[in-house]
Amino acid sequence: MLNERRRTVLSALVDEYIASVQPVGSKVLVERYHLGCSPATVRSELAALEETGLVFQPHVSAGRVPTDSGYRAYVDDVVGTGASHLSTGEAEGVRRYYAEVEHELSDVLRETSAMLSKLTSYVAVVAAPTLRRARIRRVTLVPLALRRALVVVVTDSGQVANRPIEFEQDVSASVLGSVEAYLSRTLDGAVGGDAESVRNTIEGVPGHEAHVAIRALDVVLDCLAEADDDRVLTGGVSALLAHPEFSDPAAVRPLVGLLEDGYSMLSVLTDVMRTTGVAVRIGHENPSAALEHASFVSARYGEGDSGGIIGVIGPTRMDYRRAMSAVRTVSDALTSALES
Repeated sequence: MLNERRRTVLSALVDEYIASVQPVGSKVLVERYHLGCSPATVRSELAALEETGLVFQPHVSAGRVPTDSGYRAYVDDVVGTGASHLSTGEAEGVRRYYAEVEHELSDVLRETSAMLSKLTSYVAVVAAPTLRRARIRRVTLVPLALRRALVVVVTDSGQVANRPIEFEQDVSASVLGSVEAYLSRTLDGAVGGDAESVRNTIEGVPGHEAHVAIRALDVVLDCLAEADDDRVLTGGVSALLAHPEFSDPAAVRPLVGLLEDGYSMLSVLTDVMRTTGVAVRIGHENPSAALEHASFVSARYGEGDSGGIIGVIGPTRMDYRRAMSAVRTVSDALTSALES
């Protein structure tokens, strides 16, 4: 546990390093942050912080730079107060957007990704709720041709998934309508994965409609699985290049590769699903080696299985105050919009 003076010195050093991207010396801290003590005292405190592994000195004559542990102490002891660091206008703009939104959830999540990236200048990551654990509200079969239709699945979280279906024989519109009514009635309120048990109850039942229903159920399951594998949205990837830590293509390539791999990103997000409030993973705290030089600030939105995850990824030299405020504000507003 840091004493008050070391906490103040560490906070000032991190704030200055975030702004300048240069090792920070005692004289700069005294002049710019009004610490109420001499440069000699600050040097002594910086030496103590270095001994505990919270800062390091890249060169003998250079100032200090925060370590991952230093950023962690900063986040836990200084930033984690819950105070907002968005302007009143920015926070009101976020809440107003979600209060007035009338789009489908997929469109809302895309807008959320763009909004978070714009607020923070970092990469935004948005994971939609898993469809296999969402409750089905409606299954629609749209005729496209005599042997072709479109299966549309709507969940209680407002998500829509669709996929074409091919039949071996001609299927009339009346048969499709009858199967649609049966599936909507049977699957209404069922968790996506329950479609498998419904399929088992009609398997072996003779008749053309039963065959069509089984084929449609298979596509419903495929539709949900496909949507789940592709439910991570990212925004502002180009924003990474604006940060000096990622100006080297070799340094940014692993992170961009991770962001483009939805399955790998979902594994990174698994930890967040078990946390409450705003979670901050710094550098080596992240489960993926691609994030060892990055920080991930994230939060859940929604309730239970109808919820998902939002977050931002940036360098460990991140403006944690602003990033945490932005993620918290957007998460709260999006949750309220889904509940209304």
